[in-house]
Amino acid sequence: MAIERVTERNDGLVHERVVERDGGGTTYVDRGGSGIGSVIIGVAILAMVAIVAFFLLQANRNDAIQTQAVTSAASSVADSAATAADTVGDAATQAADAVTN
Repeated sequence: MAIERVTERNDGLVHERVVERDGGGTTYVDRGGSGIGSVIIGVAILAMVAIVAFFLLQANRNDAIQTQAVTSAASSVADSAATAADTVGDAATQAADAVTN
């Protein structure tokens, strides 16, 4: 019958269990971590998603500001053109009145 010797070690982060069997010549090592690496990776991914979302929202806000500026400028040009057309119309009316009188 084979002799089995089990050694366990736990350093707070890693739990290690070594099983040695005489006669088989094979040593099995079973290691398990505390899972802190998964938590760190999860936090890093969450931070990356937050940063990407922030930049996408900023780009969307900048597009809205640019659209508003273009709309305001076009409205100002349209108002100026309407005022100029009214002035030209009034001048034409006065010139026609002056010719007929």
